[in-house]
Amino acid sequence: MFGIHDHHYVSLLIATLLIAQFGQHATAQEAAEVTLKAGAAKTVITPNEPLTLVMGIMPTGKEHDIYARALVLDDGKKKLAIITYDLNCLDVATPILRKRCRDELGMDASQLILLATHNHAAPIQIVPGNFEYGRKLADQIFDLIQEAISNARGPARVSVGSGPGYFVQAYGNAPTDYDIQLMKVTAGDEVVAMLFNHPTHPLQISLLNKIDKIDTGHPGYAIDEIEKAMPGTVAMYADACGGNQFPDRGIILSGTRQQVHELGHELAQRVLEISQDEMQDVTGPIQSKLEIVSLPLAEPLSREEAQKLAQEQNVPLNIGYVPYPHEHRKSNWIRALIKHYDENIPFPKQTTDRVCTDDAFLVRELETPRDFPCKYEEVIVSRIGPMVFIAMQGEVCAPIGMRIKDQLRRFDLPMMVFAYMGEHNLYIPTRELVRLDAYQSQVIRIQYASPVGWAPEVEDEMVKGVLKIVRSMYPNSPAKNIGVGLR
Repeated sequence: MFGIHDHHYVSLLIATLLIAQFGQHATAQEAAEVTLKAGAAKTVITPNEPLTLVMGIMPTGKEHDIYARALVLDDGKKKLAIITYDLNCLDVATPILRKRCRDELGMDASQLILLATHNHAAPIQIVPGNFEYGRKLADQIFDLIQEAISNARGPARVSVGSGPGYFVQAYGNAPTDYDIQLMKVTAGDEVVAMLFNHPTHPLQISLLNKIDKIDTGHPGYAIDEIEKAMPGTVAMYADACGGNQFPDRGIILSGTRQQVHELGHELAQRVLEISQDEMQDVTGPIQSKLEIVSLPLAEPLSREEAQKLAQEQNVPLNIGYVPYPHEHRKSNWIRALIKHYDENIPFPKQTTDRVCTDDAFLVRELETPRDFPCKYEEVIVSRIGPMVFIAMQGEVCAPIGMRIKDQLRRFDLPMMVFAYMGEHNLYIPTRELVRLDAYQSQVIRIQYASPVGWAPEVEDEMVKGVLKIVRSMYPNSPAKNIGVGLR
């Protein structure tokens, strides 16, 4: 087997063979063998009662309703449900939805792609007081999926396109990913859904950097404009790999009302332009796979270093783990570190050595076992005809997404690449962010109570793990060589 780094002419040969196999003629042949149906729906998920927002405060009002949206594709043998929601993440609801979809709809977890806009002006489910909202969300979204299934019609066509959105910026000594990706789904002359992404945190309306009203963020305002321009279409946004990227205005993710609306308008106009350009038809049969990529963790600090750190930061050692937004949440990891030494608990070496609780603590096991426990790093890879649809758990930083997309482009594969899938937004940092011990690298400790941080190899292992799953979806084609020999 040749690796993609062996010889230039081999890469060109493989790319040529792949184009021949998965180009327009192959897509037409695949499409002729399957009649695809598509249905979409949306629902308001704004809570009726005040709940703690992502920024740790209670809302003072509502600027804009928040929504969940669903797109269901059905090739006659397999369904694929893509759900987006104006939330930071979908924590408590995720395992409930997976179980109900499996038991009541016959859809396994790989057929349910749950994607967040990463909205910070919405309730955060890791607060115990918000768990009930999460359970209600599961019921609402399950009903939404059923509605989208009942709305399905065909024959449907799926096409993809992309273009730059030069209104984001990167942090952490990294290049900027400007890529906007769009998937348009049509049935007859009607556009059923427009699913698009961008690798950035949303810009939120704030007063003096205080986000205190329920709102949708700039992607929600882009959706409003697209749906106004295309009546009857369900527009859907979810974040790409933007863990270290932010809008090019405001402060980090906080902006004025005018800035948020202007940015939403720019995003909407760019998406509409892409939709009017030539797009690639990828209509075809559906495949999907969910796997866990085990990522490497660092060695722990010494007991002496841990005790010194606890003393310097006045860490209370007798309060156990405290949930968000408790003032001592950031020192959970120091208590965990000392506990591991005191009780001779083995330190985790890989992310799969731990499981994540509803309140976002990485522990050895759940107190109450459940179907679909949350282990890092969940990745869903789906194929729609020749297109690769990748959904990664957590806040994946942009250079990781860029490396994955670059590999797929070498083989001329149409693609969509998302992060913020499923439960809990643990940052997946780059090697450089780990070296800098930047915020994105610290989160596994200061938010998830891990007694150890990331190993520098996390970036490479994430890229290789995702590409390995992609390769497994192409067992009889040159695409099986994607990422082989990757360093």
